[in-house]
Amino acid sequence: MKNTSSRASIDPSPRLVIDRSSLAANYDTLNRLTGSSDVAGVVKANSYGLGADALAPVLHSAGCRTFFVANCAEGERVRTSLGPGPDIFVLNGFWPSESERLSAHTLCPVINSPDELADLRTYAPELGFALHFDTGISRLGFSTGQTSDLFADAARLEGLSLKLVMSHLACADTPEHPLNTQQLHRFRRIRSVFSGIPASLANSAGILLGEDYHFDLVRPGIGLYGGAPSAGPFSPVLPVARIDAPILQVRELEPGDTVGYGAEFTVDRPLRTATVNLGYADGVLRACHRATARIHGKPAPLIGRVSMDLIAIDISAAPQARAGDSVSFLGEDLDAFAAAGGAANYELLVRLGSRFQRVYL
Repeated sequence: MKNTSSRASIDPSPRLVIDRSSLAANYDTLNRLTGSSDVAGVVKANSYGLGADALAPVLHSAGCRTFFVANCAEGERVRTSLGPGPDIFVLNGFWPSESERLSAHTLCPVINSPDELADLRTYAPELGFALHFDTGISRLGFSTGQTSDLFADAARLEGLSLKLVMSHLACADTPEHPLNTQQLHRFRRIRSVFSGIPASLANSAGILLGEDYHFDLVRPGIGLYGGAPSAGPFSPVLPVARIDAPILQVRELEPGDTVGYGAEFTVDRPLRTATVNLGYADGVLRACHRATARIHGKPAPLIGRVSMDLIAIDISAAPQARAGDSVSFLGEDLDAFAAAGGAANYELLVRLGSRFQRVYL
């Protein structure tokens, strides 16, 4: 017997929709913002959770010729998707156990210490590489003392293929922080020693600090993927990713009814709500219960706790909504959504889980 139910054609799976044209447009926008400086593509953490295999080639087609990943395994995947040609820098350093893999995929380690530099000379002197100097973030990179020692013994670099000198800003997302200018001055002194070698300091937020921070190469991450890199709106970039999740059930609630675990939300007026097929198992933080989704273009506040597989929303602004209708999360609301959960926008993106059907526009 033929199924005539209106539910028959509905796919109840949530989708992660990724707009490649917006990514390319963001790359072009950042190019315009940085003038003569080259723009790299930071595709670590699987392009911030959105799929490096699909997105690194988009950046390459837009003109990107330099990419950054966190580790060797990420570099191998990006090299496979890009083919020969672009420089792929591995931020987490050089390890002798990975030397054959780095060489086989022509990956460029970012050298963070004298020990790594010595190992590079011993195990893979043919590799192009970057030198990373710590100017104030105190994570990776040559310390102040190690930097002075290197300058005093420049012979340690002879015969090696240095392609880039770099540092990383600690407080670029707080433009008025004094450490920004301190790091800039420290990096300028370092750069002066390496005449003719490209230099890189700015991440997405660093780009907004101005031309002095751009040097030869900037390294945007979240700015490419549609997020604001610092406080306040970052209007030049377009949203790249949104979640479309279906309504599973619509409910009519009365004053005194409660919603979700812990009964933390109590209804104070007649309320139409929807339960959506999405939860923290998909990477939506449990703390994001104060965020807002969109249905039929209208705002739909989350109510009650985010649970593992379900989210409740207030659909008062869209009374025509029915089971099977799609609810959108993130997109143009990425920054506000992350802030509602006390998270960074890039933290939210990289948490997006494996249950989504990924759709690349």
